[in-house]
Amino acid sequence: MTKTTQDAGVRPPLPPFTRETAIQKVRMAEDAWNTRDPERVSLAYTEDSRWRNRAEFPVGRANIVAFLKRKWTREIEYRLIKELWAFAENRIAVRFVYEWRDDAGGWFRSHGNENWEFDARGLMRLRFASINDQPIRESERKFRWPQGPRPADHPGLSDLGL
Repeated sequence: MTKTTQDAGVRPPLPPFTRETAIQKVRMAEDAWNTRDPERVSLAYTEDSRWRNRAEFPVGRANIVAFLKRKWTREIEYRLIKELWAFAENRIAVRFVYEWRDDAGGWFRSHGNENWEFDARGLMRLRFASINDQPIRESERKFRWPQGPRPADHPGLSDLGL
């Protein structure tokens, strides 16, 4: 994306989505979240974006940044994989799994589903997430790439049987 496009608040690919552009949008979101940079992640959302994430309901970028800072302070060594589930016009549904550990050294695999709605500029205005946490042993981890975006050759959720 060019700096001019980003400065204009446009985040391609834009709706209406095709299968290919929906997959691209999902991978872009996954890559951004794997940076664990709340400010960077927040730029993919409208200024007044509304979320439902477990028991929290942040509204607006400032609240999204605060939420993500808390999340990634608690969820150490966070690694995420997202996969397209369905799409239509300006909406995308994904399923995702991420692995993380807490400050006591316990490992978890969190499974979830998200429903996204985008505005005409490709910014997400609605995000509804449902998430379940599964305690795992360190030896059961499947996401072992170095911190940051998932390598292109790393298997996705379906390939991993998740």
